[in-house]
Amino acid sequence: MVNGSVTISIEDFQTLLDVKIKTEEVEGKLKIATKELQVFLSFICSRVDMSSHIDEFNRQSQTCKIVIEDGKAQIQLNEKA
Repeated sequence: MVNGSVTISIEDFQTLLDVKIKTEEVEGKLKIATKELQVFLSFICSRVDMSSHIDEFNRQSQTCKIVIEDGKAQIQLNEKA
């Protein structure tokens, strides 16, 4: 990390704070949506063999992969994402 200081206007600072709050809200909603999708995938996988579809998704996805462990689906972000 670089030490130093920066001078910005109050308006720009307020905009920065607003964006930070919005980002935290979106991150929270994304975590909830991820959990809901994991529950849905777990439900589907318990009734239908989805392994070939999940393998194909994992091959094509650039940002995440689906892992099924003990009948529970997990959506894991790739480190590159």
